[in-house]
Amino acid sequence: MRFGVNTFVWVSPCTTQAVEELAPRVREMGFDILELSVENPALIDVNRVKQILDANDLQPIVCGAFGPDRDLASAKPQYVENAKTYIRWLIDAAVALGSAVVCGPMYSSVGKAHLEDEGERKAEWQRAVNNVREMAQYAKPRGVKLALETLNRFETDLLNVVSQGNQFIDQTGMENVGFHLDTFHMHLEEKNSGDAIRDAGDRIFHFHACENDRGVPGTGQVHWEEVAHALKVVGYDGPVVIESFTSQVKEIARAVCIWREIAPSQDAIASDGLKFLKQLLA
Repeated sequence: MRFGVNTFVWVSPCTTQAVEELAPRVREMGFDILELSVENPALIDVNRVKQILDANDLQPIVCGAFGPDRDLASAKPQYVENAKTYIRWLIDAAVALGSAVVCGPMYSSVGKAHLEDEGERKAEWQRAVNNVREMAQYAKPRGVKLALETLNRFETDLLNVVSQGNQFIDQTGMENVGFHLDTFHMHLEEKNSGDAIRDAGDRIFHFHACENDRGVPGTGQVHWEEVAHALKVVGYDGPVVIESFTSQVKEIARAVCIWREIAPSQDAIASDGLKFLKQLLA
């Protein structure tokens, strides 16, 4: 099993300079992977980032960020096209960097504040299915998998639990579409995180190990032993990545409502979390 950390722990938006500064620190802490949350592709020089990661013996994972104007489920064509252009960039960047997956809640935008009637919900769902299928068809010949992140109810109304995700993935009909599971979101939405992991099975393409308060993994209420056992049962041996947020990163703190200190430091989330996860999943 390989362990990683997301750039959101330290910075937003991610830039080439940020990767250059973070990579040696992340490697020194003992991580195998640096997950790049790419909010703005214009700030990332893909070729230079690859050189930096290679020099620090770090593997990349490409993660997307989906604001209101990047929405594959939208009835507004410009939002759908924005999302498609962005996701194609993420896929191409994954190929250039050597990332096997593109992860994130790419089926829709995050933080929608509307309630549709049943007909509108069905139409939104079908648009998302159709457009994710199209993106997967672009990704498949390039050897890239799309890992869809199920989110809590405060961040999306589309995919909150694994049972919904299985139905969605079935309808895309694409074998390179699977799950990006996150213990933070599962802790809020699933009845039992272990059962959810077992239900996702070999469709788990990516995994975020995050505490219920977004602090240091292992210091909160997530049922970690249950999670570890379920991952072992399904034979998951892919990336396990820490994605947590602190009040020091103002843009993310506002977006995810971090109003207090939840960890001793940004480095502590990463280094202490890694020690815990290595022991848990050994």
